[in-house]
Order: sequence, then structure tokens, then C-alpha cells
Amino acid sequence: MAFIPFELERWQSRWEHRVKFNLSESGVDPLSTAELLALDNRDAGQMLDIGLGYAQGNGSDELRDGIARLYEGATRENVMVTTGSAEANFLVCWALLKPGDEVAILMPTYMQTWGLAQNLGATIKEIPLLPENGWEPDPVDVRRAIGPKTKLVIITNPNNPTGHVLSAVALTLLTDCAREHGAWVLADEVYQGAELNGQTTPTMWGSYEKILVSGSLSKAYGLPGLRIGWVTGDRQFVEGLWARNDYVAICPTTSGDYLAQIAINRRDEILVRTRGILNTNYAIVEDWLRNNNLLGWTPAEAGAICLTSYEGGPEPAELAEALRRDYEMLIVPGHQFGLGRYIRIGIGNPTAELQKALQVLEVGLKSLLK
Repeated sequence: MAFIPFELERWQSRWEHRVKFNLSESGVDPLSTAELLALDNRDAGQMLDIGLGYAQGNGSDELRDGIARLYEGATRENVMVTTGSAEANFLVCWALLKPGDEVAILMPTYMQTWGLAQNLGATIKEIPLLPENGWEPDPVDVRRAIGPKTKLVIITNPNNPTGHVLSAVALTLLTDCAREHGAWVLADEVYQGAELNGQTTPTMWGSYEKILVSGSLSKAYGLPGLRIGWVTGDRQFVEGLWARNDYVAICPTTSGDYLAQIAINRRDEILVRTRGILNTNYAIVEDWLRNNNLLGWTPAEAGAICLTSYEGGPEPAELAEALRRDYEMLIVPGHQFGLGRYIRIGIGNPTAELQKALQVLEVGLKSLLK
């Protein structure tokens, strides 16, 4: 069986530290360790006293208690701490999927689970999110994709790369179809809390007994370097994920677990910071888009991202490579989300840095799209 590489992550990890202008990220400018500690009035010297032994394998009781409070009715036994949401999604797919299973997935999407499911031998049934419908799915496509052979339905909400928050009607239909056929649902909610209007997207937790929710501190919290994520789900299923994690990461880092407890406890302050960055920067990006007439877009509702379309010129992969090579500018080309002539622009940079990057991007696009 041919292995499908994760093209987006390889593109970013190869180049993001080797360009002057990185507009490929989907999270906000990260907090420093000092800033995070200050939120909880902790002395930075306390970090020096943390022992560098093994942490609790599934996350400390304190951290899992904090995460469980985000999900009504959940307890620490419903929570498994992972190395980012990437490991959370991996463990779920590994536990559920075998060759011949069908996986229904909303597209466009962050392509980790799309490739992972196929690498595990599953067949993908795509549910298109339609730009002409404000990135909502057509009910006909939902019912066509979710059927008797469906083992898992994968939903990213808020969505990456569109920044769209799915309607309650769409979520209810997806859940009802999954329930009808006994399929599991993986709700990737890593962008929850990064909404521009300040209204937190409701979690899918609790709407169906086979829903598993993955989250992390990487995007809305601005703490990707901690590599702390989680799965919240049925207790027995989560216990099984812990057994699988013994073969993978074993446990989170002790310092990561400690800092993650602070982040969860100070969630409200962190999200105020995140939304402040997003609203300031999104206004700048929209003004830039209106003034240059190079790209089309549908306004995002969440996430440090702006998905834009273009006409003419090179294909997305060629366009992205030319921007990287000739302008030291990193963006994400549409094909890495299963799209055509689109590029995703990150908007979470420090504001002055973003403004300079947009100036350079405009010069590059005018040259390449002429």
C-alpha cells in the first residue's frame, strides 16, 4: 500500500524557519513562557524546580480535571492528554480504522486525517463544503457520504482552512446520519475560542455517545510549542487510547503538563488576547484585499486564517514555490487542502510584521499573477 505523505506539514516544517515572511501559520503569535507564568502570578524560578522525570502517562490529574471542565458532564476519566491534537487524531484513527472501512470527511480540511485514514487502509468519502453556500455542506452530499459502511465521520469546526463555523442545522444532520449508521464522530475543535465575534463555538461533546472531541493549546491559546492536546470521549474508549499511547509518546513532558495547567486555568484571559490579535489583524487583511483586487475571499468567522482565491497565473503549488523562492514568503497553497486555485494566508503574526509581509506578498502576486 502506497504511503500518502502529509504534504502541508512537510512544506511548513521544511521552510517556516528559513523564510523572512511566514504567513503559513494558522495560530496567533505565541505567548512566551514568562508571559504565561505571569498570567497566573507564578515565579519563573519555579520552572527550574520541575523534575525532568516521566509525567503521568495520560496527563496529570490536575490537567485532565481542567480540560474536563470544558465539557459539561465530563470527568478526568473522559480525557486523554496527547502530544498535540495531531497525536489525538492519530490515536483515534489507529484505534478505529482497519482496511476496508469508510471515513466521511468534510472537505476542504486540514489533511492529516484524510491521509492518515488512507494510510490505515480506509476509503475516504468526501463531503464538500460549498463556497457558493458560505462553506456549508449540501444535505444530499452528507447523506450520500455517510452510510452503512461508515466507521468514522470527521468534522473540523471551526474549519481549517475556511475559518467557517458550521451551522447548527449542518451539525445536527451530520450527527443524526452518524447515529443512524452507528458511526463514530471525531470532532476536531482546535480552533474553538478563536472566533472573531467572541462567541465560543459550541462543542459537539455530549450530542451523541460516539462523539470524540480533540483539542489542543496550539491554535486559540497561542501555545503550539507546548505540544499539549487531548481527546475527550467515552471512558472505556479513552482508556484504550492510553494503552496505544504507551507505544507512541508514553507521556507528556513534565514542564508541558505544568504550563498547560496554567493555560487551562487562565483560558479566558488567553482567549481575550487571541481575539484581540485576530480582530486587529483581520481588519488589516480585509482592507489589503479590497485595495489590491488580486484575490477573492469569503470572510472567516474563526481562526488566524484567511482563505483566498485567484484566477489565472500558475497552479497553487507553483505559485507558492515562486513566492518562497523569490520573495522569501511562505503561504499554504490550495492543493494542500484539496482545493484548486486558492491560497491560505495566516493572520496571527505581530501586526507590524503582518503589514510588512502583506506589502511583500502584494508585490509577489502582482508579478506572478499578471
